[in-house]
Amino acid sequence: MTFNVYWEDVEIGQEVTPWSRQTDFMHWNRYAAVNDEFVYIHMDDEAGKAALNEQGAFGMGNLRFAYFHNMFREWAGDEAQVRKLGCQFRAKNQKNDFLTCTAKVIDKRFENGEHLVDFSISLKNQDGQETAPGEATILLPSKG
Repeated sequence: MTFNVYWEDVEIGQEVTPWSRQTDFMHWNRYAAVNDEFVYIHMDDEAGKAALNEQGAFGMGNLRFAYFHNMFREWAGDEAQVRKLGCQFRAKNQKNDFLTCTAKVIDKRFENGEHLVDFSISLKNQDGQETAPGEATILLPSKG
């Protein structure tokens, strides 16, 4: 990937290309393997139910956090840097949920020699339920 979005081309109110993924045990197991995060409530339906989730095992919050990074990387390219990203996990991610990350530019600024863009971010499931709202700051390259 080499495409880049430049700071000069970004406008307040602009929306980032959404990023979507259907999640399931396969995705959760891969994420757990990479992060050595084998937690029973995310791998076993009985453990998930014991944790008061009627549907059984449920997705990791940190995986949704990673999905935001995927969205920004695909949108901005190799030269961009995530400087700050935070979200609140307000609902569980269930097996086979179809999740979509979105972001909207709320500010852009030149600060300490850096071209920064602030975003309001959101992750919603297939029912439109916002499960992880948050904010992000991305460093973008400049044309000049």
